[in-house]
Amino acid sequence: MARPRSPLLSRERIVAAAIALVDAEGLAALSTRRLATQLGVSGPSLYNHFATKDDLLEAVADAVTAQVDISALGARPWPDALRAWATSYRRTLAEHPNLVPVVAHGPGRRPHALRLADAVYGALVDAGWPPREATRIGALMRFFVVGAATGSFAAGFVDDPELYGADYPHLSDAHRLQARRREIDEAAFETGLDALIAGLELRFAGLPAVRPA
Repeated sequence: MARPRSPLLSRERIVAAAIALVDAEGLAALSTRRLATQLGVSGPSLYNHFATKDDLLEAVADAVTAQVDISALGARPWPDALRAWATSYRRTLAEHPNLVPVVAHGPGRRPHALRLADAVYGALVDAGWPPREATRIGALMRFFVVGAATGSFAAGFVDDPELYGADYPHLSDAHRLQARRREIDEAAFETGLDALIAGLELRFAGLPAVRPA
């Protein structure tokens, strides 16, 4: 039997192509017609794998979530595990900034997103956090990480030194922020993460619950 001229269509291949397209051109560029053209297939053939565009976006978001490293959760002390997970989560979102709004809206029915939520919650409860507190911490960390990945603080300042004059006396060096965007944004994330975890450690120390041995 002759081999097909192009690789057989699969969910994995469609999702990978969709991620690449959104990474390159944004969410608005994603359509079944555009994706089918890139894959070299007819548009209707995509519907054999995804009934709607929303179904495809859910799969795309879950594939990105699967890139987050959750191996530290339950395997290391909870402060170290939270730090490792949050750092990997932000790094993953930073690699796919155009997909942050979709990834952040979950977990819904997404398997990898549910597995991530289960790992975070389980690691905290197993470490001795009351379930109610563990839920709040999971939400807190998600708000923090997603917020950090949503945009750049440093990029919000233009690099025009003439803009910052007498009206803004404390922003005389603000025009330098753009050139140090990555350094400043990463340092800000690390500072915030340090503060959050330090605060949680103090809160944990004051809990009356019995700690696991």
